[in-house]
Amino acid sequence: MGTEDATAVTPETCPTADDMPMLGLGTWQNEDPEQCAESVRTALETGYRHIDTAQIYDNEAAVGEGIARADVDREEVFLATKIWISNLESDDVLETARESLDRLGVEYVDLLYVHWPARTYDPEATLEAFSELYDEGLIENVGVSNFEPEQLEEAIEVCDVPILANQVELHPLLPQEELRETCEQHDIELVAYSPLARGGVFDQPEIQAIADEHGVSEAQVSLAWLREKGVTAIPKATGEAHIRDNWASLALELAQEDIDAIDSIEERSREVDPDFAPWN
Repeated sequence: MGTEDATAVTPETCPTADDMPMLGLGTWQNEDPEQCAESVRTALETGYRHIDTAQIYDNEAAVGEGIARADVDREEVFLATKIWISNLESDDVLETARESLDRLGVEYVDLLYVHWPARTYDPEATLEAFSELYDEGLIENVGVSNFEPEQLEEAIEVCDVPILANQVELHPLLPQEELRETCEQHDIELVAYSPLARGGVFDQPEIQAIADEHGVSEAQVSLAWLREKGVTAIPKATGEAHIRDNWASLALELAQEDIDAIDSIEERSREVDPDFAPWN
């Protein structure tokens, strides 16, 4: 299926994980307010129902504007944002989460993440505040991001609310096998940011060959591979062509030999690696 057939894919075509659509729009580094709002509107009117942002992206207001512009009811949109590492003390979580809701122009978010287990993060105090937001109806689900198995296990133990998802960098060049196994054991969904390795997947001969065989883009192949692994992907896209191309990946079914070929890629690359990351 080529990109010109993107409109043939409907929101109902997108698989879900606990009501979270398994393909969403990422907005990291989408910093121009008008461009960000229009990319969100375009994505929603293309069929996307999962939008991801964060406090540190400095675009929550633009994301909210895009949702308001779209001809899609708010209740149909799975909206996620993240609390930054300087705001993870209990009182700061409660205060800045409300500020995020105000910027987004919504009464609740469907998923609120701990952005990183770093700086002001304290497992018990931070997640207790998340539980309070959940009890108040301001968030529908609790999530964590950039958690390694050790941090994830600890969060599961101390959090009074089930953890829906762990958002991490994940793509064919960083397949995260151990983390995938841990999440599967605990029934936690994995959400992949930078699912195209910031373009790194485009240069892989195995992915290029599969894309040529199916008549699709390398991006579609990589997103379909993630879906086959049970991973939700939130690729960033700003222009309509890329938004539609990524959406069309939902119609691509990979053969087992395609999956095996991607699994055989030996190159490894981590694109997001700050000094405060738990793996450093």
